[in-house]
Amino acid sequence: MDWYSTVFELIDMRSFSNLWFWIALAVLWSSTSHYVLGVPWDMITRARKGHEQAMADMNALAAINSRRILYIGRESGLLLTGFIFFVLTGAFLMGWVYDREFAQAVLLLMLPMSLVWLLSVRTANRIEAEALEGEALISTFNRHRLLVQLIGMVSIFVTAMWGMYQNMTTSALG
Repeated sequence: MDWYSTVFELIDMRSFSNLWFWIALAVLWSSTSHYVLGVPWDMITRARKGHEQAMADMNALAAINSRRILYIGRESGLLLTGFIFFVLTGAFLMGWVYDREFAQAVLLLMLPMSLVWLLSVRTANRIEAEALEGEALISTFNRHRLLVQLIGMVSIFVTAMWGMYQNMTTSALG
């Protein structure tokens, strides 16, 4: 028996049975919940504990990234929204109407991330409107991170359930 065919038989290269897809999913949500509007969580933790330099850096990064996110939203928000809906609709149609597993996997990655983007725009808008700094900013970051983690948990659960369903139905047919 050929070694390559044995390996590829053992490790199926479809999306939901591919180890790289699950690694990408874990890295995506890990990095998404670690960087709160571009501010590393460890910096926020140090600022909460009273480290003055970390507080100053956190305030500066929050202001810079909030302005950046809002600039993108204000300058190209309508075009970006249309493009994102086009891609999500295309992935949905290819995934569930034409039964393409790769498109299903892409949609299950992109749809929750678009919700995180909307949440980030809302949080950036609040930071700018209320000129948040210090403890108020930390509280806002805590709430934002909690919501991102909730979206992530639901996303990972739905993706895992759909992936297991796909793997069981595909292996039953094959």
